[in-house]
Amino acid sequence: MFLDRVKIWVRAGDGGDGAATFRQEAHVPRGGPDGGDGGRGGSVYLQVDAGQTTLRDFNHRHHFRATPGGRGTKARRHGKAGDDLVLDVPPGTAVYDDGSGALVADLVAVGQSTMVARGGRGGLGNTHFKTSTHQAPKHAQKGEPGAEGWLRLELRLIADIGLVGLPNAGKSTVLAAVTAATPRIADYPFTTLEPNLGVMDLGDEDERRPTIADVPGLIEGASTGAGLGHAFLRHVERTRILVHVVDGSARDAEWDYEVIREELRAHDPALLDKPMLVAFNKMDLPPAAEAWPAFRRARVADGLDPVAISAAHGEGLAEFRARVADLLPDASELAEPPEPSGVVVHTIEAMGDGFAVELDGDGAFRVRGTWIERIAAQTNFDVEESAERFQRDLARFGIDAELRRAGIAAGDLVRIGGTELEWEAQPWEHS
Repeated sequence: MFLDRVKIWVRAGDGGDGAATFRQEAHVPRGGPDGGDGGRGGSVYLQVDAGQTTLRDFNHRHHFRATPGGRGTKARRHGKAGDDLVLDVPPGTAVYDDGSGALVADLVAVGQSTMVARGGRGGLGNTHFKTSTHQAPKHAQKGEPGAEGWLRLELRLIADIGLVGLPNAGKSTVLAAVTAATPRIADYPFTTLEPNLGVMDLGDEDERRPTIADVPGLIEGASTGAGLGHAFLRHVERTRILVHVVDGSARDAEWDYEVIREELRAHDPALLDKPMLVAFNKMDLPPAAEAWPAFRRARVADGLDPVAISAAHGEGLAEFRARVADLLPDASELAEPPEPSGVVVHTIEAMGDGFAVELDGDGAFRVRGTWIERIAAQTNFDVEESAERFQRDLARFGIDAELRRAGIAAGDLVRIGGTELEWEAQPWEHS
């Protein structure tokens, strides 16, 4: 089965907790803090693998987790970093944030990768919080939670040549005639339900070996989702050239030709700017031979020079190859992907101390802000010293005062990231 669109959930590993330990040696009665830091959690990456051609590996498994970082221990020993998780995807995979629809990466080149979930930072051990006035801190940070979320993966095949046309126009027969591919072929519509790929031999004197994709037949309304239009049109976006195969024996070959042109235009007008060869197929049948002169005149009037072929009988294929060869770039350019660099969207994490106080639907107060949400996630509220430190941070950055201005009262619930706190005069209680 050809799978070109999936949703997956990824979760990076949590950072390990920092340790709150103290030196215990026979001749050191008041040993200082020696808690080590937690290890960073593993991150999740997507990486292009040339051996992949579909998203089939994600058909039955949709949830992926990297490993967490290890806890820090005594004697300043740091926790082990979590292992990164690398998921292989085929060239041409576009990655979207499923919630916002924003493009995360468009992975084209072999070996190209992108981080899709960052591992959590390890918590600092209590050695970092010793001061001249506080020699024995019990405070250590918890590990930061790893990032998580749903992603949508969409595959757009990377082929040099894309065959387009109505169902039963003969695209699979053309592919089989000019390559070693063996697509399923029969004399009825919708034989092809998934793209087929082959490598085209342009002749003994031509060292180029372009890839050619037989895109399943489009129907009228494909650009608006009729049939499998959206799924199939996506696969012609990256091709260098298009070959428009027309069934010359159809009742109205001119209408068939215009239908495909309009669907390409409606999906993306840029598709019609690609180099294009119109192949008038099934010339072995009398209706096609009769319709060819008028069809050719109409195309020439449009500035195109169509080629007449019978893919089933091999007629006109030498000229077909020659015309395709003329439209393709030279060998050095053909050796590179049509979009060699791809796109990776780099987002810079804002770590300022800005925040906002909002009211949730259930009456709880919500504090938003990257910095304060991270601090809350890394605070162990079961340790009194850590809870007091968090309270001081709230007061120092004005969050405490802003909550009071918003009308908070004793017993009200406050949410900061995934942390819930109950407001008290002093101190806060972790709910």
